[in-house]
Amino acid sequence: MQETEPRLHAWRIEEREYRRQEQRRGRRFAYPRLAPARTALVVIDMVPFFVDANPHARGIVPHIQQLADRLRAAGGTVAWVLPARTERTPVGDEFHGPVAAETFRNAGGTGPLPGRLWPGLATRPGDVFVEKSGPSAFFPGRCSLPDILEEHHIDTVLVTGTVTQVCCESSARDASTLGYRVVMVADANATGRDQDHNATLATIYRSFGDVRPTAEVLDLIDAVP
Repeated sequence: MQETEPRLHAWRIEEREYRRQEQRRGRRFAYPRLAPARTALVVIDMVPFFVDANPHARGIVPHIQQLADRLRAAGGTVAWVLPARTERTPVGDEFHGPVAAETFRNAGGTGPLPGRLWPGLATRPGDVFVEKSGPSAFFPGRCSLPDILEEHHIDTVLVTGTVTQVCCESSARDASTLGYRVVMVADANATGRDQDHNATLATIYRSFGDVRPTAEVLDLIDAVP
């Protein structure tokens, strides 16, 4: 029987990874503070195609909403990133198979971007809406997000959404490469299995950015006078 109730991943970072970073830099987290006005919440691919099929993706909706509301109120930027409808390619057909390739090519839906989001997410005027034509929202030439964030003087990105080990991880890695302070929100990303989710969290924490739960990120937002 297919599971339908929303749920959260049993996420974890191994204690040895925390110790490794503490030995390297003298503290557990690289970014113990953030400036809301220079921070963007980046929400990846929270569209019905992905959220309908995944109880974990539905489970993170309240956390994403909390982060969006709190960061927005503190003067930060909320960026909703949706899959673009891409051109069909021989490589895509060869890799996925023609039927799956066509399905993924249309995963983001059609129509105005705000209307393509999962309907349980509330947006506000002033939010950023962009499409990406590749897995990463930060890969050059595939998404306008980096240019928009530069205009907003953003230096820190909070990565949330689905799927953890594909588009979310790709976006976090590329954001780090572009020089952003990256925080992957552990309980506001989702995929199908805990082990895949946690493998990505370990990779990000070790090499690309911090990994924090929603409650701690909210505290960071609130800590700024």
